[in-house]
Amino acid sequence: MLEFILPLFLGFLALYLLSMRFRRTRRDGEPPLIKGWIPFLGKALEFAKNAHGFLASYKKKHGDVFTVLIAGKYITFIMNPLLYPYVIKHGKQLDFHEFSDQVAPMTFGYPPVRSGKFPGMCEHIQKSFRLLQGENLDRLTESMMGNLMLVFQQDYLSGGSQWRTESMYQFCNSVMFEATFLTMYGKPAHTNRHSGMVTLREDLVKFDNMFPLLIARIPIFFLRGTKAIRDKLINYFHPKKMSSWSNTSGFIKERAALFEQYDCLGDIDKAAHHFAILWASVGNTVPATFWAMYYLVIHPEALAVVREEIHSVLRVSGIEADLNKDIFLTREQLDRLLYLESSINESLRLSSASMNIRVAQEDFSLRLERERSIKVRKGDIISLYPQSMHMDPEIYENPEVYKFDRYIEDGKEKTDFYKDGQRLKYYRMPFGSGSTKCPGRYFAMNEIKQFLSLLLLYFDMEVVEGQTACTQDPSRAGLGILLPATDVKIRYRLRRE
Repeated sequence: MLEFILPLFLGFLALYLLSMRFRRTRRDGEPPLIKGWIPFLGKALEFAKNAHGFLASYKKKHGDVFTVLIAGKYITFIMNPLLYPYVIKHGKQLDFHEFSDQVAPMTFGYPPVRSGKFPGMCEHIQKSFRLLQGENLDRLTESMMGNLMLVFQQDYLSGGSQWRTESMYQFCNSVMFEATFLTMYGKPAHTNRHSGMVTLREDLVKFDNMFPLLIARIPIFFLRGTKAIRDKLINYFHPKKMSSWSNTSGFIKERAALFEQYDCLGDIDKAAHHFAILWASVGNTVPATFWAMYYLVIHPEALAVVREEIHSVLRVSGIEADLNKDIFLTREQLDRLLYLESSINESLRLSSASMNIRVAQEDFSLRLERERSIKVRKGDIISLYPQSMHMDPEIYENPEVYKFDRYIEDGKEKTDFYKDGQRLKYYRMPFGSGSTKCPGRYFAMNEIKQFLSLLLLYFDMEVVEGQTACTQDPSRAGLGILLPATDVKIRYRLRRE
């Protein structure tokens, strides 16, 4: 009898201790508090099921600022984009790095950078991101163009003009993954392409499927098989193996040189850092590319306008699309593709569901307006959830509708969007905000433009009939670009121009 009573008693004791740990009550000056009835989890399950709908319902009930218990964390959501600048401008009192320093090492398998064992490393890592911008961005963009052409020429631009059928996400992932890998990490000795790319890509997909749980700090040994997959991915970037690769980007070279300065950083730890950059390079870019392609393919009128714009920009330079010649779009040419950029930004608006978070470093009052402030506790998370802004009908007319030219006005980029009659400083935020803004955002936009440009120049495409409209998988809500719930079958063929 005791063997049944003891586990039951321990279970009730654990629940009691959890309920006491999260028995928080609202104090004067704090936002409305929503805890739910499940200790620790709070409202995590409801949030994961439909984050946008969940937050919209509580905004309607409690106003534009409220605190929710989600998986052991008290998160204060700021739902009015007019209040975003008050959060973004805060420095020492609100910090992102504490959160990332805890989560990233646990997720990707390297030791905490700010642990004291690696003095100066964090600052040097931050400085290395400059190699994704400016003149270095030109070099990356040029390299990416060449690698996209390599993959397209060898895998897709031969075999005649008959129709071929493929899954759209698989198509995007196959091309973008390898071209990005070659651009960032370089090529193997004596050949242009790495062996084992398909397996590496499939392993990364398996790891990525567990990513939401890892970010939620579920220990990796609870996630069956995930550690073995992660170890396999990490080993691909062993420094000895990488040392034989050529044409490696300046960004990766600088990071590799930095890691060599720390004797206490082992080879596997160095490899784990490089693996983390692989995930950062493709984890959101591939689904972003998918949605940009999907919305263009199902809107032929938009596709026709964008395709003609690409041809027009090339004609100015005396270039015509030719299967027998590589096409190179410069950064300046990419910048002139306004309709293409608007179409990508529109697909990002519809598919991005990131949380911009800051962690309170102390108890303090966060001023949100001239005569309004809220009290915040140390350790609480302050979150902006831009999807609520992206889908606000006051800011975007018919927000659920794809409008490829939404961000163009009078032949220029449209930047005037309003809430409550006031012009918004932040109106589109797929890449984060402030000091947490994605450092690779310019490269990501360029490579999506390059991929789509080659796609539209070389191929006719259409969705295979009989499929339902593609919907979004909500499981990555808060983490970036949402994945499609199911893949989409497409037909494509070489254009006959």
